Amino acid sequence: QVQLVESGGGLVQAGGSLRLSCAVSGGTFISTYAMGWFRQVPGKEREFVAAINWSGRSTYYADSVKGRFTIFRDNAKNTMYLQMLSVKPEDTAVYYCTATPSQRPIQTLRAPAFNFWGQGTQVTVSS
Repeated sequence: QVQLVESGGGLVQAGGSLRLSCAVSGGTFISTYAMGWFRQVPGKEREFVAAINWSGRSTYYADSVKGRFTIFRDNAKNTMYLQMLSVKPEDTAVYYCTATPSQRPIQTLRAPAFNFWGQGTQVTVSS
């Protein structure tokens, strides 16, 4: 069914920028899916980063990244992005792309609500 593939991760210096991409395939109605990003570090639970509704007109961010990260999507290209600015060492983690057909407000969505997940892409921020 729906497949998500992340890319764009890598090593970046603190204060720098990075853009993650999530390519979506296997579905015709991808534009109807809410999407988001989570991240996880060893020994810690996965953490919500950002979410975006089906049209891209509504976004929601974790306090830890608010003002620094931007989530956006291009449904025509079946791709969703996370623009990371002013990155910090604390941003180091494996970042996962996710999607759900849920029509609930994105602010109410939690990890269990997202049906599809990518394999993750490593982001490492050096100090």
